[in-house]
Amino acid sequence: MKLTFYGAARVVTGSCYLLEHNGKKIIVDCGMFQGRESKLNYDSIKFDARAIDAVLLTHAHLDHCGLLPKLVKQGYRGPIYCTPATADLAKVVLEDSAHLQQFENKWDNKRLKRQGKPLRKPLYKPRDAKRTFRLFKSVPYNQVFAFLPEFSAVFRDAGHILGSAHIELFCEEKKIVFSGDIGQYDAPIIDDPSCLQEADYVICESTYGDRIHEKKQQREKLLYKAVNDTAKRKGKLLIPSFAIERTQELIYTLNQCVEKKCIPLIPIYIDSPMATKATRVFIHHTENYDEDARDFLAQGKNPFQFPNLIFTEHTEESKALNTMEGPAVIIAGSGMCTGGRIKHHIINHMPKNNTIMLFVGFQAYGSLGRRIQDGQKNVRIYGQPTRMNGEIRTIEGFSAHADRPQLMKWLSCFKTKPKVFFTHGELKGSEGIKKRLGRGYIPKMYETVEL
Repeated sequence: MKLTFYGAARVVTGSCYLLEHNGKKIIVDCGMFQGRESKLNYDSIKFDARAIDAVLLTHAHLDHCGLLPKLVKQGYRGPIYCTPATADLAKVVLEDSAHLQQFENKWDNKRLKRQGKPLRKPLYKPRDAKRTFRLFKSVPYNQVFAFLPEFSAVFRDAGHILGSAHIELFCEEKKIVFSGDIGQYDAPIIDDPSCLQEADYVICESTYGDRIHEKKQQREKLLYKAVNDTAKRKGKLLIPSFAIERTQELIYTLNQCVEKKCIPLIPIYIDSPMATKATRVFIHHTENYDEDARDFLAQGKNPFQFPNLIFTEHTEESKALNTMEGPAVIIAGSGMCTGGRIKHHIINHMPKNNTIMLFVGFQAYGSLGRRIQDGQKNVRIYGQPTRMNGEIRTIEGFSAHADRPQLMKWLSCFKTKPKVFFTHGELKGSEGIKKRLGRGYIPKMYETVEL
């Protein structure tokens, strides 16, 4: 049995693992690279897509599902197994990705043309995404399913985003666990990560393997302070946010704060069509809620609706925010500022010194968000020089990823002593959790190991 790491090896994005045994080939995740590694998306897939027998998907974030249409475009016709909520969210993500690529590709090609480099085509089009949707096969949590001779699997709740899963994969007498992305314990809306007790091998994410997040009360205070400071300055609070889970968690937290009257009733705009669609999926899949969220529903309250919350779907509504007077919170995609409406808000608002830009999620090395977060004062967006005069703040506690103590808590569930491969982390993060555990292996990109 062989396992090859085609992504998320010493980097945070592009999750993709190929498992081979007795002539059968299985892919776990097929994600898009972001930040410095985004150029890898345009390379040919380094395995024959037509030879893959099955795909298992941990969850619907772009860095785990974003290249599925490319896989299909290159000949894959087999099933894509995932949870029901993941199937619904992945459709939103991939359709948005296809449309966004067409828009961003125009700007990329202008830059490449100036540099005298070959022009690029979008990785895939909306029709490729729709062809991919037909391959999804939903399997609920905790239901063992056989999908190939000698292979079976079960999805366990990973507590990362709605529908996210750890995958327990069984082959003959071996058990391999793919952690996917591990969520934080006691996070709003969804349940905690599942505690798995047995495995021979564990492929474990390590995004925050070297860090400790703020506690829940501390992160909420920092969020509320950012809103209150924005109101006092009569400026804008820009929050680049992933459309799935992060945005819904922010809405949920701000909703509770509005009820407690700890922030003023300034407008809070969700300026992301994908986030709006994703929120509808959240409303539909209440079976994945934790006890607190279910109690909120039982009181007849909608966790994703309150008086000063406004969803802007149309381009004209989004553009109007650039000239709007008075203080406001603008939550917009993408989470790493690599595309979407947040880039336009940065151009229009960050040159003003009464703007606050608040990062609430991981910023991949080389991404626009990472460069701004690291203090770069002058950036170029869509060919336009933009000065960062606004204040930059970060709250890591809102990340949907477990930090080092929480990763250790998850790993400590195993009563056996499996061989652990640390992936989906920059080298510093992977080395941090490996040192804390006292064992483990950090594979290189495209490395193959024998299981």
